[in-house]
Amino acid sequence: MGRVIRSSLLLEAAQEAARIAGNVAMRHYRTALEVSSKADGSPVTIADREAESAVRDWITRGFPDDGIEGEELGIVRPEAARRWVVDPIDGTKTFVRGVPLWGTLVAVVEREQVLAGAAFFPAINEIIAAAPGEGAWWNGSRCTVSRIDRLDRALVLTTDEKFRGDDGKRADWRRLSERAQLSRSWGDCYGYLLVATGRAEAMVDPVMAPWDSAALMPIVEEAGGVFTDWAGNRTAFGGSAIATNAALATETRASMRPTDG
Repeated sequence: MGRVIRSSLLLEAAQEAARIAGNVAMRHYRTALEVSSKADGSPVTIADREAESAVRDWITRGFPDDGIEGEELGIVRPEAARRWVVDPIDGTKTFVRGVPLWGTLVAVVEREQVLAGAAFFPAINEIIAAAPGEGAWWNGSRCTVSRIDRLDRALVLTTDEKFRGDDGKRADWRRLSERAQLSRSWGDCYGYLLVATGRAEAMVDPVMAPWDSAALMPIVEEAGGVFTDWAGNRTAFGGSAIATNAALATETRASMRPTDG
């Protein structure tokens, strides 16, 4: 069993791990990359694999008893009580297009509880991290969600408004976006940073893997927001995500549900 570590130290470690992976990925950013397709059709590059390999090596040296679950290289030590959940490049499609709004995500998890999470955006030099009870920290300063309490004054976000293959959730998004003042697809993990720093009021994604969402839940919650799956359950592992400020948490989720008649 992994040793007990204070949440403040795990917060620091998650940030260091995210920086390591992000800096490796950055070496390949805006270079000529060969892009392959994984079994699910999503893209992958040498940057994804090298970044994840580097952070896995760092975790193994510093936390040899912990498990690791990564998007590209699978799971090691699955029996471990504590595991690190890694997405080396969240937003690979964005990355290969040379758009800077991609990030590296690292979470430290014990069973279904996220102990710390960090998101590093090396192309724009921003980092945000949080741990329960330790607050959310954006570039070294505390950050909070906005206080906007009306949807007609809100900015709402999603990664891709096409919601391919899910007409029901696409309709949910339309209901929300039509009520908001602004809707944009500044997506992937960057949208959650915008919610946690008070620059957007909601970010929604219909499909999320554990490495997509685990780091983001404590970031949003410690900034004063609400993080749930599409059904409204408080979880980082529900396969989808809705992140909001507190003032619009109920109204946002209610506006996405169809009503009789």
